[in-house]
Amino acid sequence: MKSKKVLLAGAATLAAGALVLTGCSGSGGGESGGDGGLVGVAMPTKSSERWIQDGDAVKAQLEEQGFTVDLQYAEDDIPTQVSQIENMITKGAEALIIASIDGTTLTSVLQEAADAGIPVIAYDRLIRDTENVDYYASFDNYQVGVQQATSILNGLGLTELDGTPIEGAPEGPFNIELFAGSPDDNNATFFWNGAIDTLQSYFDEGTLVVKSGQTDFQQAATLRWDGETAQSRMEDILVSTYSDGSKVNAVLSPYDGISRGIISALTDAGYTVGDEWPIISGQDAELDSVKAINRGEQYSTIFKDTRLLAQVAVDMAVALLNGEEPDVNNTTDYDNGVKVVPSYLLESAIVVKDNITEVLVDSGYWTEAEISG
Repeated sequence: MKSKKVLLAGAATLAAGALVLTGCSGSGGGESGGDGGLVGVAMPTKSSERWIQDGDAVKAQLEEQGFTVDLQYAEDDIPTQVSQIENMITKGAEALIIASIDGTTLTSVLQEAADAGIPVIAYDRLIRDTENVDYYASFDNYQVGVQQATSILNGLGLTELDGTPIEGAPEGPFNIELFAGSPDDNNATFFWNGAIDTLQSYFDEGTLVVKSGQTDFQQAATLRWDGETAQSRMEDILVSTYSDGSKVNAVLSPYDGISRGIISALTDAGYTVGDEWPIISGQDAELDSVKAINRGEQYSTIFKDTRLLAQVAVDMAVALLNGEEPDVNNTTDYDNGVKVVPSYLLESAIVVKDNITEVLVDSGYWTEAEISG
C-alpha cells in the first residue's frame, strides 16, 4: 500500500556536508581567548542525550579558550534553573549561555544579570519576554519542521527526500497523527508551523487524513517533550480512533524521545515492523533513535550538529567579552515579545536508514560501533 523507497536527494547530502564545514566564525573567533574568567552555562536536563552533548561541547570549547565554566543542569525544574543562574551571577560570571526550560520564566533573574553587566546568549531555545537577552544561537527551526514533514512524505512514497513530488505516487488516503513539542518552548511552534505548512496541501487534497481530528497545536503539544506523555496520548488515540480496525500510516513526531514513546504505544497495541508499520519522524539523531531507524521502527530523524551550535555560542561569548559584535545571519524572525533577538541559525539534515553512514558516521557524530552496538 505504501512505498518506503528512499530517494536520497543531493540536497540532503549537501546539507550534511555543510554541517561539518560551516559554522559561525564569530568576530571574537577566539583570538583573545579567556583570561580564566567564569562563564555560566545553564542546560535544561540530563534526561535527554542531546543536552548532555550540548553541555559537554560548550564546556570543552570554552575551556579551550581559557575560560572557567560553571555548567549546570536543572532537570527540567524551573526554580532550580533560576537558582542556578542566580548562583552563576553571584560567583561573578562574565557571560551566560542559557538553554531555558521555559523561555518565559527568566525575566527577573536576567534583570539581575543585566544590572551586573553580564551578556546573555540564548542557546537553541529563545528566551522570551525580556530585553535582557543579547543574542540567540540556534538552527533554522522552521526548516527543521519542513524537513520532518518532508521525511514523512518521503516514507509514504509521495515525495523524494528533497520534497520533489514523485510521479505516480499513491493517492492515499493515509491516516496520520500529529505530535508537537512543549508549548513553553518557542522552537516547538516553529517546528509545528514548518511541518504543517508542508503537509497542508496533502490535507486539503485528502491524501493525508488526521483521523483523530486532533489538528490544533495545543492538542498535539507534549509538555517538556516527555516521551511517556507522548506514549500515553498515542495510546489514547489508538483506543479512541483506531479500534475499528483502521491503521495509523504515519506519525509526525518533533523529537526522538517523543518518537520512542510513540513506538512503545504502537508496539503495545500490536503493531509490528513491516509493511503496515507507520512512518515516524523525529529530531536530534539520538543514538537510541538512530538504532531504531536501523531496525525500521523509526523512519527518520533530523540531525542538528550540536558541536557546531556550541561553536556558535562560544564564538558569540568570546566576541562579546572582547568588546566586539558577534556574527549573526538573522535579524528579523526571532521576536521574543519585547525585542527581535539577533540570531545565528545553522542548517540541519534529514537522516534516514540509507544515509546514516554518510551523515552521522562520516561527520564523526556517531561511530559505526556505537550505532550497531
